[in-house]
Amino acid sequence: MADQWQQYALAAGFTALSHPMLYVKVLVQVGYEPIAPVLGHNLFFRQELQLPGFFSYAKYIAKQDGKFGLFRGLTPRLCSALLGSITHHKVLKAYEEEHILEDEEEENPEEELNLPVMEPKASKTMNDVIRETSHEMAARCAATVISHPFHVITVRCMVQFIGKEFKYSGLFGSFGTIYREEGLKGFFVGLIPRVLGDILSLWLCNLVAHIINTHVIENRHQYSEMKSYTQAVTSCFTSIVVYPFVLVANLMAVNDCGITGGLPPYAPHFSSWLECWRYLANSKQLKRGSSLFFRKVPIVRK
Repeated sequence: MADQWQQYALAAGFTALSHPMLYVKVLVQVGYEPIAPVLGHNLFFRQELQLPGFFSYAKYIAKQDGKFGLFRGLTPRLCSALLGSITHHKVLKAYEEEHILEDEEEENPEEELNLPVMEPKASKTMNDVIRETSHEMAARCAATVISHPFHVITVRCMVQFIGKEFKYSGLFGSFGTIYREEGLKGFFVGLIPRVLGDILSLWLCNLVAHIINTHVIENRHQYSEMKSYTQAVTSCFTSIVVYPFVLVANLMAVNDCGITGGLPPYAPHFSSWLECWRYLANSKQLKRGSSLFFRKVPIVRK
């Protein structure tokens, strides 16, 4: 148990260190561009009109709010991360305890007959991948649902920077404001695209990694070494694929909630996340905020 809490503490430290980057990303996602674009060079050294990158954006925020202003929304984010991690761990542990007897029953016959123990397989079967991914999906969905109210507050606290508002200034005060103005459903705005993105990302990542490990890596001794690399590559690939779900979820979290960043001209009122998706797709902005460096000025189509 001590080791588990130590992992939570390390995760909290990493979350705090990376918070300014998420803060900037959220502001870019809602379309807030306070700094005029400048002429710069892309990765291929071609001149193009570019929007400010992370460091210029962070410097602007620090100038307006001070250095501690870069950590706006950190408290609810830490609560979201901790609650999500605990829920995820508990659900997976329940599945492990449920199937531990089945695994022991499969091993006992060989022990009773004194049969030689077979070497472990180099890779998992497709049934193993489907079973483990299903358990992981249930754990992630439970963690996302439980922690989502804190995620909503986190995003709203950040977006308040645009209008210099303090509507969501405290954790308990924010809960009271949302419940008073929107009811219980206000705590779960943007939940559906967030859950769908998690599910799609998980299945794509695990299935693609399994296919690579099974059909590309032929040497069993290389499997353990290459597994981490294939998992990292597939995670990067799937994060790109499901990014629009993340964008839509964050936009829905602030849409029409009474703060400047959730109102026109930043975003019209969306009656559903599908309407938000169509709006972004039609204006070619489903990747808005996906990169914080070398940001080319987009051609917005209305």
